[in-house]
Amino acid sequence: MDLPLLQRIIETPGVSGFETEIRDIIKSECEPFTDRISTDAMGNLMVSMGSGKVRAMIAAHMDEIGLISTYVDDQGFIRFHTLGGFDLKTLFTQRVRVLGKETLPGVIGAKPTHVLKPEEKKKAPEIDDLFIDVGLPAEKVKALVPTGTPIVRDRDCIKMGDFVTGKSLDNRLSVYTLIEVLKRVQLPDEVSLHAVFTVQEEVGLRGVRVAAEKIKPHIGLAMDITVANDIPGVPAQKKITEAGKGPAIKIMDGSVISSPGLVSFMEEIAKKESIPVQRELLTSGGTDTPAMQYLTGIGAYTGCISIPTRYIHSTVEAASITDIEQTVTLTTSVLSALDAFPLYQNDTPIND
Repeated sequence: MDLPLLQRIIETPGVSGFETEIRDIIKSECEPFTDRISTDAMGNLMVSMGSGKVRAMIAAHMDEIGLISTYVDDQGFIRFHTLGGFDLKTLFTQRVRVLGKETLPGVIGAKPTHVLKPEEKKKAPEIDDLFIDVGLPAEKVKALVPTGTPIVRDRDCIKMGDFVTGKSLDNRLSVYTLIEVLKRVQLPDEVSLHAVFTVQEEVGLRGVRVAAEKIKPHIGLAMDITVANDIPGVPAQKKITEAGKGPAIKIMDGSVISSPGLVSFMEEIAKKESIPVQRELLTSGGTDTPAMQYLTGIGAYTGCISIPTRYIHSTVEAASITDIEQTVTLTTSVLSALDAFPLYQNDTPIND
């Protein structure tokens, strides 16, 4: 695994709607092995390969959950709103970077426990209880942090035993793996591949809808992380996936039921290549997958390859290095074998 590249991808800012910096890095990594790379008005980055009649789309969202400023008070404290889903308990006492006219380091603060009333200690935190302190006078903060300034969580990605841990492994792990796949894939002549690094997934699958409408794929594959809840207190019947047991092939989540034929095809490839895989079934949540399945009017075969990840949507997300490496191998093998997938079993011709 190219740990320095993974760390760079994970640590680069790119909250939903403000993905320019991470997109530039992805583009620079992909340019050496394709001459067909473009960015649409939404901000999606598309890397295309091959000229076959079968259109395959693979999507990995590049945005990360984050914050956006809403107000600076007369003491210089910044109020904010979330971009993406948060358990607010994970924000207490975190370091952030405020990406204003200057990048400002800051911390998320709240009333200390020593001065909380008994009833305040019992209630769940609300966003109005939190603020960002950048250690500057109010007039300077107001000048440097206009309303609508993006804010990212500040946490290094490090190796932890056989794992990597940090913020925004969701979904920068898949960004990294897709780049590595594109370096290795041997695409069948029958297939044209459109790899899309999508924007604004964390706030409603917005970027992928635009890209899928343009591509109108026959086969759509998403890459994302999924819940690894192999931790104390979770009974066996409640486990979604386990870290270190291999990539997960999505059966369903709250937004999609994967195409059974494509699931079986990917499982067959995994068995042939001796790659351990898990079946992922979530009853909530979602990924870019459904936008490729039914929103384009074609009705594509769709699926998702997921990397099991612990402590999702926190600053200490953790994933197995082996799972990451095996995801690269599995995805590369699946794309390289797409000419063997029975796209239309009733011999219906593909419409251009």
